[in-house]
Amino acid sequence: MTLLAPPSGLPLPRVLGGLLGLVLAAALVEALVLWHRGRYDWRALATTLGDLVLRRAAGFTGLSLATPLFSWAWVHRLTTLDLSTGGQWVGLFLLSEAAYYGFHRASHRVRWFWASHAVHHSSPQLTLAAALRLGWLGKLSGSTVFFVPLVWLGFAPAAVLGVLSLNLLYQFWLHAEWLPRLGPLEWVLNTPSHHRVHHACNPRYVDHNYGGVLIVFDRLFGTFQAEQADEAPRYGLAGRPRIDNPIRLALSEWQHLGRDLWAAPGWRQRLAVLVGPPAG
Repeated sequence: MTLLAPPSGLPLPRVLGGLLGLVLAAALVEALVLWHRGRYDWRALATTLGDLVLRRAAGFTGLSLATPLFSWAWVHRLTTLDLSTGGQWVGLFLLSEAAYYGFHRASHRVRWFWASHAVHHSSPQLTLAAALRLGWLGKLSGSTVFFVPLVWLGFAPAAVLGVLSLNLLYQFWLHAEWLPRLGPLEWVLNTPSHHRVHHACNPRYVDHNYGGVLIVFDRLFGTFQAEQADEAPRYGLAGRPRIDNPIRLALSEWQHLGRDLWAAPGWRQRLAVLVGPPAG
C-alpha cells in the first residue's frame, strides 16, 4: 500500500493530498534515472497514471462506505480521547498499525478484499510509480471496517485518518527497489527490503510482510519473511496475464470472483469463495 489512497478509500487530509505533485515528481525522476540505466517499464508507468486519473475521478462521485461507518462509530464511541497526552498519541499510532496489519493481511487472504488490492500488486516492476497503482474500486470494498474500532474507542475520525495518512505516506519510499537494507532498523521498521518481499510473487515470498511503518506485527504473528540473497523477487500477479488497460485491470479480479461465485453450487460454497483465499 502507498500514499494517495487509504485502504478504505477514505479521502486524505488536504495537506497530504497536496503532496501529490512531489510524489509524482519523485516517481518521474526515478523513472528517468532507471530509463537511463536501461531498465524502466514505461508501459507500466502509463497504466499506473491511468489508474491514478480514474481513481481521482471516482473520488468525485462521493461513493464510499467510509463516511457512514465512521459516523456511526463516532456517535456510539465509548469515550472521547482528545490526544492531549503523549501516551494517547502512542496508543493511536500502535492501534492504527495493528488495524493496518489486519486490513493488509485480509486484503491478501480474503478474496473479496483481494479483488481490489490485487491492482496494487499487478505492476511487473517495483518502482516509486508502482506505489500509486491502487485501483479505483476500493472505496466500495468495505475495508474501512478495520479502522472503525479506533473511532469507536474514542479517537476522532480526523485523527485516525491523519495517522493513517502518515502511515501510507511512509510507505511510498518503500517501493524504491534500488534502496539497500537498513541494518538494525530491519528488526523494527518496514523497509524497502521487507516490502520487496511483500510485492514478490515467488512462492517463497507470497503473503508476507503486511506491516505499514512497523514490521513487529509480522514478527509477532508469523508472517515475516526476510529477503534472501539466493532468490531475487519477481513482481506481478502470479498466474494472471499482464493487463495494461487500467479499466480492465481494476475489473479483472472482480470478474474472476464473479465467475467463481456463479459456478459455486450452493450458498456455503459461495461464501467460501468470498471469504476464502484468492484463487491461484
